[in-house]
Parts: sequence; structure tokens; C-alpha cells
Amino acid sequence: MNGVRQAQTEAQAQAHDTAAVRMWRVAREPFTAATWRRTAYAVLAPPVSLACVPLSLLGAPTARWQRGLVHRFLDKDIPGTARRGGLLHALLATPLNLLTALITVYGWAIVPMNLGWPLRAGSDHSGAWGGPTFAGAWAFHAVLGGIGFLLLMPWVVRGLTAVQVRVAGSLLS
Repeated sequence: MNGVRQAQTEAQAQAHDTAAVRMWRVAREPFTAATWRRTAYAVLAPPVSLACVPLSLLGAPTARWQRGLVHRFLDKDIPGTARRGGLLHALLATPLNLLTALITVYGWAIVPMNLGWPLRAGSDHSGAWGGPTFAGAWAFHAVLGGIGFLLLMPWVVRGLTAVQVRVAGSLLS
């Protein structure tokens, strides 16, 4: 009986350690270089794809540039020839790139906007979420809007850039 109880205790401790590791990963993800490289890719991809449309018509190696952008910021290698798929990718990926950039910029902008809520709030805070007190409204905005989006946005950007990598892989290889 003692051996069974000890095994259960060890399993519970291991599950607790796993949960702690997961929580630590979520908490540190906004501060990793990979998160900010993905964010930079999400912001840079629309102007690059828009510029690649006319440049590929002029014969520029835009497919290589787009593969290079994916490799540099997302650390994914897309095999392919130097010129194949540049125009097609630029045309078909531009709407996705624009949507990704919009979601990324807006989502990250929510973080400082809500952490600094008192700087943008009007003089009447009684109708604000978390009100009727000033401290309650600020706490609500800081915790849910500020810290909540700080922890959420790395995972949103990771998912959006994963879709972009799949599109680039299918169109540029």
C-alpha cells in the first residue's frame, strides 16, 4: 500500500511540475526573441509582398526575397528555385499578410493602451469597465486588457505566422 501511495504522490508532483513549467513558458513568451521575430515578420510581410508584385513583373527574384524573409524571421527553410512562385505568392498571400499585420499591430497596441488606461480615460470613470471607482477601472483594464493581451498575443502571432509559413511553403516551393 505504501508503494502505491508513494507512486501517486510522485505522479502528482510530476503533474504539478509540468503545470509550473507551462505557466512559466506562457509568462516568459512575450519576452522571447522568437516572439518579436514573428511579430516583425507579421508587420514586414505586407509591404514586402506588395512591393514584390510589380518587381516580379519586371523580372526581379522576388521568390528568393520572400523565402529569405521567412527564413530570417521565422527560421523556416522553404526549398525552391530562385524565381518560381514569387508573383503568385505575392498576389495570393497579400490579403493574409494584411490581415495578420492588422491583428498583430492592434493586439500588441492593446497592451500599453490598457496598462496606461488612466492616461487615455476621460474624467468620468464611473461608466468604465471595472468602475465605478478609478482604481477598479484601472485594475480591470490593466489585468484583462494589458496583462491578458501581453500573455495572449505571442500565441496569436505564432498561429498567424504558422499559417503564413504554410502558404509560403506551398506557393514558393
